[in-house]
Formats: sequence, structure tokens, C-alpha cells
Amino acid sequence: MISRDPVELVAQAASGSRTALARLLTFVESGGPPQLETAALAYRTPSPYVVGITGPPGAGKSTLTDQLITTVLDKGSFNGLDAFHEVSVLCIDPSSPFTGGAILGDRIRMQGHATNEHVFIRSMATRGHLGGLSLAVPDAVRVLGAAKFRLALIETVGVGQMEVEIASTADTTIVVVNPGWGDAMQANKAGLLEVADIFVINKADRPGVRETRRDLEQMLDLGGEHAWRPVILDAVATTATGIDELWEAIVAHRKFIEVGRLDEQRRARVRVELDKVLTAMVRSRIGALAHGEAYEEQVNALLADETDPYHAAALLLGDE
Repeated sequence: MISRDPVELVAQAASGSRTALARLLTFVESGGPPQLETAALAYRTPSPYVVGITGPPGAGKSTLTDQLITTVLDKGSFNGLDAFHEVSVLCIDPSSPFTGGAILGDRIRMQGHATNEHVFIRSMATRGHLGGLSLAVPDAVRVLGAAKFRLALIETVGVGQMEVEIASTADTTIVVVNPGWGDAMQANKAGLLEVADIFVINKADRPGVRETRRDLEQMLDLGGEHAWRPVILDAVATTATGIDELWEAIVAHRKFIEVGRLDEQRRARVRVELDKVLTAMVRSRIGALAHGEAYEEQVNALLADETDPYHAAALLLGDE
């Protein structure tokens, strides 16, 4: 019988138990004391290298991810040294309106790897979080690290402009677009230019590839100098065309950021993770305050025009 003790589960997951790993990920999604204990253990292990795959709905992210898994297992290595014999994948799916759980659309499209013992795929629900990335995702990445995975692919739900949040979690961010995708203004407004390390023009067997590449190049030129100028690649994920080149671009970006930038990126990531936890804790305390008598007193004072929201909030927080 599988344990419910996070300490035992982490040890089992590190020894290769996928059942233990699945239970740990359920803990970090569900919250509560098991989540806190799991996070306390997972954050004391090295994080895997994270590749984020994002882009608008219908761009073909899931098929691209599926093909990338095959390529990584076949030839995956960074600097020709550390071959990846196992790959972990987190698919951030839309939340079910009935259960709040993941709809599993992405995992269905990766059935070719479902029985591969070297591949672990997990769908996680957005749970209504605006960025499309569950607050549990950073914890989940650390759990994958505790399970000895050194590479994690994260494919996000396609929700347009909010997809930029992936950059706070990934070491390398891939933005997938299609021929004829948007115009320069829309792309810039979405913020994808700021987060992309690699652009993939998927479905490149369709008309409009040259125009899309030109638009992306022009937008990058307008963005000024880049320490790393995002690579623009063509691909047809359904036939695995361009996937080898995509992996080579990921390796090249890893080599680039290893020289003084990887630590800096991960410091920024840790800051974001800490800020999220602080925000969640503050919201939780605010929720508790909202059910107290002092809160209702301030609501009544506001209704009677006797105070303002800023003084009321300061009083509730003990600042006055």
C-alpha cells in the first residue's frame, strides 16, 4: 500500500516510484499540511532544467511537445555530457468547470509516450489562476527534481496574453506561433517578445511562413539589443520536421545562460516563487479578517461615510 507520509514518498519517488511521485504532486495541488511538508522536502533538492512551451490556442504546442520528448530521449544532452534518459512533462490544462481538475486534453495527445517508463506526464489544472499557471507549479517542478528528473517540459494552456507568466518558471521559454499569426502590435502587447528565447513557427507547411518570420524579425529589431537574440525556427510538428533543430536551439540557449546568467535567472525565479507564497499567505489572512467583527465595523463605517478604504485597511492590519 502506498504511503501517505511525504518523507517516505519522496524517498520512494527518488528511487523511481511513479506512484509515489503522482501522490506527491497531488499533495502540492491540493494544499494543506501535506503540501507544506512536501514543499519543505522538495525545495531541498536541486531543480531540474525547465523548458516552457507556450503560445496561443491551436498553435500545436501539444504535438510539438510530444515530438520533443522523442527527440530528447533519442539524442538529448547538454554540452554532449549529461544525456537525458528520462523526461518529465507538466501539462497545464484548463480547469474542469465541474470538478476543478485538469481536463487532460494535452495528455490525451501524448498517448504515444503514456506507457514509456522513461517518461512521466502529469496534467495539472489552472484552477482559474489568471496566468494559466497553477500556483502549485513551482512546487511541482521541485518535486520532479526530488524524483531525480533533470529535465522538465512545461506546456501551458493557450490563453493568449497571460501566457507570459511561464517565463518566471522556465529556464528556456519556447513560444509557438502559426503562419499568419497576429500582427506586430498584438504580439508586442501580448508580451511574448519579452519572454521568448525561441520562436517556433509551427504548421510551416501552410502559406504565410515568410511573412510571419519577417514580422517577428522586425519586432525583435524594434526591441533593441538582445544579449540573446531569440531564435526563429520553422517546424511541422505532425511530421517531426524541425524538432531536431528545436532541440539544438534549446541546447544552445542553455550553453548561453550557463555563463553567469543561469544563476541570475534562478535567483529571479526564486524571488517570484517567494512573492507568490507571500501573496497567498496575505490573501489567506485577509480572508480570515473578512469574517470578523472588526471587518464588518469598517464596512459599516465606509457605508456611513465615516472613513475611507485605505484607513480601514490600515486599521484592520494593525497599522493604525
